[in-house]
Amino acid sequence: MKRRTLIQAGAALMAAPSIVRAQSATTLKFVPYADLALLDPIVTTAYTTRTHGLIIFDQLFGIDDAGKPQPQMLAGYTTENDGLLWTLTLRDNLVFHDGTPVLARDCVASIKRWAMRDAFGDALMDATETLTAPTDKRIEFKMKRPFPALPDALGKPYSYLPVIMPERLANTPPTTQITEMVGSGPFRFVANERVPGARAVYQKFDKYVPRSGGTPAFTSGPKIAYFDRIESITIPDAGTAAAALQSGEIDWYEQPDMDLVPLLSKNKDLTVRVVEDRGLMGCMRLNHLQPPFDNPAIRRVLLKAVRQADFMSAVAGAESKAWRDNVGMIAPSSPFANDGGMTALTGKTDDATLKKELIEAGYKGEKIVLLAGSDVPRISAVCQVMADVARRIGMTVDYLSLDWGTVVQRWNSKAPADKGGYHMFGVYFGALDTSNPAAHLLMRGNGPAAFAGWPTSPAYEAARTKFLTATSEAEQKAIAKDMQTAALNDVTYLPLGMYFQPAAYRANLTGMLTGLPLFTNVRRT
Repeated sequence: MKRRTLIQAGAALMAAPSIVRAQSATTLKFVPYADLALLDPIVTTAYTTRTHGLIIFDQLFGIDDAGKPQPQMLAGYTTENDGLLWTLTLRDNLVFHDGTPVLARDCVASIKRWAMRDAFGDALMDATETLTAPTDKRIEFKMKRPFPALPDALGKPYSYLPVIMPERLANTPPTTQITEMVGSGPFRFVANERVPGARAVYQKFDKYVPRSGGTPAFTSGPKIAYFDRIESITIPDAGTAAAALQSGEIDWYEQPDMDLVPLLSKNKDLTVRVVEDRGLMGCMRLNHLQPPFDNPAIRRVLLKAVRQADFMSAVAGAESKAWRDNVGMIAPSSPFANDGGMTALTGKTDDATLKKELIEAGYKGEKIVLLAGSDVPRISAVCQVMADVARRIGMTVDYLSLDWGTVVQRWNSKAPADKGGYHMFGVYFGALDTSNPAAHLLMRGNGPAAFAGWPTSPAYEAARTKFLTATSEAEQKAIAKDMQTAALNDVTYLPLGMYFQPAAYRANLTGMLTGLPLFTNVRRT
């Protein structure tokens, strides 16, 4: 399906309701791409939760514009014994939002909770003999083997976030959502002003002390809060959100519909640019626990039906300047990007042939429940194309149009599709999430411990182990090709291409950092 759903922008702009005017020196009004459904950045990878987590929590390391980790909550760190001992020292004046000091034991508990969910964290702890807090300021890793990527793991601003929270909260099982949000970052969460489906509010934390020296870059350097208050306002209708931005009733629209970008770009009072400049990769996740996708032959037929240009043009238009196809599972900007297994996506085929192959693979007409986040245009677009593709090759599709918050909550269900489960859902992962094939959540094939969809791929897991112990980048590159080949052969997910999503914000906002939606260092002129 190549036709895009066009928004009647003019009518929407005329009908836009009034929101409290945003032009205040002390309040920033932000419209996220979807509502904040889950608060805990350890129980979900949803980007609304990631954005929320980066507002209120801090991390031991930050990442600079070059992608290199830099001490953030740390005064510094040392390595000894050929990388088998890491000592991390907390900087002074770190305070949680509940008024208690940040101690090393809080960090140890937070790291352990995060590592039970995250692919990079799992690899780190697998290489760790002991993780302890010898003093209130010192965190100590004793390693079984060298793990030079330790700072990268603890500073990653994507997927499950390695954020630091009080020990009393971090001792919560990682599968149980924490609802008491206590971080140590520049803003605190105002729980009593949250309205699910409508609003989340953050207040400047007056006891936060930014790093001294250095330059703000991505998630590293001094984090300075210029606004006293941030209001994250959910506006599902794209035209209404665009109208509110143009009238000055909101300040920042995270992901305007691509059809509205030309209109917004003409407004001299707005800035339209790609903030998340590494790109977003479309993914279709299949449920490997439920028929028919427990059958790898059926998954492979569906993979062969994917034409990434169809998916990305549905998202961003026929002009290919805003998107890329022929994209594998590893971000094109990564040194580990390769063509392993890509013939499954690039080979020539037709619907009639695939329909025949699908029957030969064992498909018996089972209903396919597709969870579609209808209130997120980029997700809705790829889900509509996926439904069309599946139907053209003979699948029976039950297309469930749901709000994104419901999809995020439902994708963890292992129940049969007719009892609250599903067969597939569309999602996006940023290039940050997909650059390192060992930390790539969707490539994992570790069965019940994997991300929602729970694929099993022994070949990928074996190659991943080799990757983590490789001693040179050249060796890692060769192994990365094996990893992608294995993941595509077992179809841990369907890669749908990449596109670059512009943000739109009032032109009087300055200091906005590049990489992700970040609220420190932004000010109003």
